[in-house]
Amino acid sequence: MRYLSALLLIIMLAAMPSCKYFKGKKLFGNKKARELAEMKAMQANIRVADSIKKVQERIQAIENARLDSIRLAEEARAALASRYNIIVGSFITPEYAKAWAEEYRSRGYDSKIIQKENSRFELVIAESHESLRKAASRLNQFQDTVQVDAWIYKKK
Repeated sequence: MRYLSALLLIIMLAAMPSCKYFKGKKLFGNKKARELAEMKAMQANIRVADSIKKVQERIQAIENARLDSIRLAEEARAALASRYNIIVGSFITPEYAKAWAEEYRSRGYDSKIIQKENSRFELVIAESHESLRKAASRLNQFQDTVQVDAWIYKKK
């Protein structure tokens, strides 16, 4: 009987599946696997939240840069409006104004285009000055050397 019980025990152990079977059935180590899965899911959620936060920060930075550029453009426009400008051309057609401004840029001037008040005309500016005296003296030189029919314009 002793041999029979030993033989029965050996047959049962040989017939039983291995430890991999028990792990697959989650009979052993179930708690650790669950904790590991929860940790991986938590890390994935943290990664997604971090990515969303970075994208939102980038979008906010782009929006701030856009608002800053708009503000700077408005300040430049206001500053340009308060200056005395030497005008080299006045055009109704925007393409002509752009071409004439480009011509003066190629000559080395910092030409700009502004809209004349209460008019359809676009004015091409060759130079801008803060004082009327400096603008008038520069206009005389400009009319002698560059363009005879240049004139001074101050936006009101």
